Amino acid sequence: MYNIIKFDTLDSTNNYAKKNIEKFLDKTVISAEIQTMGHGRFQRKWISDVPENIYCSIILKPENKKHAANLTQYMCVVLCKTLEKYKINPEIKWANDILINSKKISGILCENVNKKGIILGVGINLNFEKETLEKITQPATALNIETGQKINKEEFQKKLLDHFFENYELFMQQGFTFIKIDYLQRTKFIGKKIYISSENNKKTEYIAKSINDDGSLLVTDNQKKEIILYSGDLSF
Repeated sequence: MYNIIKFDTLDSTNNYAKKNIEKFLDKTVISAEIQTMGHGRFQRKWISDVPENIYCSIILKPENKKHAANLTQYMCVVLCKTLEKYKINPEIKWANDILINSKKISGILCENVNKKGIILGVGINLNFEKETLEKITQPATALNIETGQKINKEEFQKKLLDHFFENYELFMQQGFTFIKIDYLQRTKFIGKKIYISSENNKKTEYIAKSINDDGSLLVTDNQKKEIILYSGDLSF
């Protein structure tokens, strides 16, 4: 179904996958114990020096890329369902973060590599010391802290990838509508005041109205004008 290639250390699993994408088959997973230059969207640093956490990138080479832009949202739903097996209640923050009790536990980064394929990177905090988390500049948490027990990384990663590929083909045929109900059930910002930051860190205030069938976010501005957003960093 899929193949995992493991490394002790990489600068970034996404960077490695992008540089070597032509060497690997579809559905190859690049996994690292440690990343020296892990990052999320807008090149924000992701702490990646704890081997008991997940840092991996999935190489995908679908024939039809029509719904590739929604792969981040698909992974959000898959990851939430995996976390829910540990009896916790994760929340999706549009467009690519997973929160627990308003604290970030995971970030997802999707990159299109020309016509060669798609890289879907995932960082998940499974096991962290509280003291280390407190040094992170934004509220963050880890699964071991939320459950009160150490998490088996290999077991979690297998559950996540098995679930991802179980419905991957169906999702690529149907797109966001395939996961829309599951996605909306795990969001809490619809109907609330939000702020969207662009790449230059400019923040704009909106009211979140709904999520469209293509996964875009429908908002209203201060003049009550409806606007459709396809990307951006959401905060409350």
